[in-house]
Parts: sequence; C-alpha cells; structure tokens
Amino acid sequence: MVTFRSFGSGTPVTLVGHGLGATPGEARLPTSGLPGTKVVVTLPSHGDAPDAPEGYWSYRRIAADLRGVARETGATQAIGVSLTAGALLAVLAGEPAAFDRVALLLPAVLDEPRPVLDREDAITAVGGPPGYQAERRLAFDRLDGALAELPGQVALTDRAALAQVTAPVLVVGATRDPLHPEDVAKQVAAAFPNGRLELVPSWTTHRAEVRGWLLDFLRG
Repeated sequence: MVTFRSFGSGTPVTLVGHGLGATPGEARLPTSGLPGTKVVVTLPSHGDAPDAPEGYWSYRRIAADLRGVARETGATQAIGVSLTAGALLAVLAGEPAAFDRVALLLPAVLDEPRPVLDREDAITAVGGPPGYQAERRLAFDRLDGALAELPGQVALTDRAALAQVTAPVLVVGATRDPLHPEDVAKQVAAAFPNGRLELVPSWTTHRAEVRGWLLDFLRG
C-alpha cells in the first residue's frame, strides 16, 4: 500500500518514514545531508499516494509495509518519525536484526496506548506559520480513518522484546511537544541495549541539532 522514492545513490541505503499528516517536504527533511541512497516512503492517504483502505491503520500493518520496502531496496538503516517510529518498533520487536542502525524521531507510543488524538490538536499542536498549518489541515482531510483507528493501539505488546536488538538506536524526543510525550522517548531509548536519547524542546525549532545527530549517528 505504501509508495516510495529513492534519492541519492550508493550505500548505505536508508529507509525514511514520516509522521501522520506529513507533507512530502516534511517526509524528506530527515534525509538532508545523509550519504548514500535515501528511500523515502509515502504512506497511504498522504501526498500523491492512494487513499488507505478501511482498516489499514495499525502499527503492525505499517510495519509490514516498511519492512517490505526495506527488503525491496536493500535498506540497512532506518529513520522513523512519530507514526513510523512506532511502526519500526514493531518491526524490531519481531525481527531484532532487521537493521544495522535505527533512528526514532518523536516516538509517541510504546506498549501503552496514547490518548485519543483530537483532529484539531493533531493539526495545530506542532505549531508553525499559517501556510504550514494550512498544508496540515489539507493533509488531515484524508486521514479520518487514521484518527479513528490509531487511538488505543500500541506499537508492541511487550517492550522486553526490544532487549534482543543489538543495533545502535538513536531516539530523539521533545520536551514541549504535546503529541509526543518526553516520557515515551525516554522509555523507548531505555528499552534498547544500545539506545541513545537526545532531547530538544521542539523538532520544528531545533532541526539543525537533530540533523547533526542524525548525520553523526548514521555515519557511525
């Protein structure tokens, strides 16, 4: 159900997933400056991808789609933002050796369900100028199914499964983001033997720091 586009060439090949309601430009943000090939996934009901079928929105289903793209493209590294960070947690719980390195930006859920996601909060809580808010509002016009189906779900049922992941995992959380609780980021990082936690007040205002961490981390 997902589509993807590749940018750059050579190795490493890095899978890049976006958050719920992300515009195409947002989806590419984590790829800035990364070496090798960047495989940017577009989830259903986003950008120019077809609408999601009824019942699509589950972390397990998205995880299967991301893993399928990774296998098709030979991706050895992965970056997930918010929704796809949760899906990558599901991938790693089932296949601990799926990737050599993983970066999880703004994880919102681990093994406890998040609160109900109000449409207006989902659109406006991230802030940004009026033009960006208008883009998000337009994007969420296609996401009624996600807003109805995702609340109450968890990325995995038992975080202990992540103890089998030996790959380095970078987790970037935010201290002032109501959609992505700081505590969740801390719990996600602590669940991995080689987890590393970095915190910023907000990703939208500290993109340079996040980009620097990503570049250093994915270059080893």
